[in-house]
Amino acid sequence: MTPGSARLVKPSTDYRRQYVSFYEDWRKSGEDIVPWVVERDPADFGAMIDFLYAQDSEEKLTDANWVPHSTYWLVDEREDIVGAVNVRHRLNAKLLNSGGHIGYGIRPSERRKGYATVLLALALDKTRELGLDKVLVVCDKGNIGSERTIVKNGGQLESEYTEDDGNVVRRFWIGL
Repeated sequence: MTPGSARLVKPSTDYRRQYVSFYEDWRKSGEDIVPWVVERDPADFGAMIDFLYAQDSEEKLTDANWVPHSTYWLVDEREDIVGAVNVRHRLNAKLLNSGGHIGYGIRPSERRKGYATVLLALALDKTRELGLDKVLVVCDKGNIGSERTIVKNGGQLESEYTEDDGNVVRRFWIGL
């Protein structure tokens, strides 16, 4: 399979089987699931889909600490879900420090094949559609693969930020 033929789709019940496979791949890996929205158990698939659309506009926000965000799945030519991305429409203080506009992840079994670079490029298209002219993308210090992906997509390192738990995040800006 080639990453170049991958595309973003909006979450839908049409992808239930593929999503459960994607989710289980993450769970079996024992890693933290990225982006955060993928952590939600898909046992009640309809409720999970509703959750993904629950805060995708300013009007739907119920907590002043949140920002509107949209989730997309990266599917390959077989229609399997190989990645997910959460696009934040704007930043709040927490996201400015250590979250960024875009959170993305590739399922463990599909890594090191070029999908992350494609996923981030497609997510940048979504931020352009939102009218943004630059976006913040972050990764943990030491996550060489993610850092390379960000740089390949035009990321310029601005700074590092140390989170409350001591984790160091590298902050990259990408001009659109």
